[in-house]
Amino acid sequence: MRYLIITLGFILVANPVLAQNCAEREHVIGKLRDSYSEELRFGGLQKARGAKSVMEIWANQETGSFTVLVTHANGLSCIVAVGTNFFEVMPGDGPDGDPT
Repeated sequence: MRYLIITLGFILVANPVLAQNCAEREHVIGKLRDSYSEELRFGGLQKARGAKSVMEIWANQETGSFTVLVTHANGLSCIVAVGTNFFEVMPGDGPDGDPT
């Protein structure tokens, strides 16, 4: 019962925060393109609890800014992470040395 109350508390607290980072897909990608000159670099289908969504990485190669975007089937897109110093790793370009 205690876990249920804690989980419910997290859900109630998280929803307003998530809503601030979500909007219709066209609005979000327009902002990424216009304000940050980011372009779609990678993407894939994500399955969670029976629902499907698309996860994308948008990035600007010149400035290094990047955004992780999740779009749900209803067309709502949510920014789940942003960052700097974006880089790509091609297959076989892993770091030298043994993993520790």
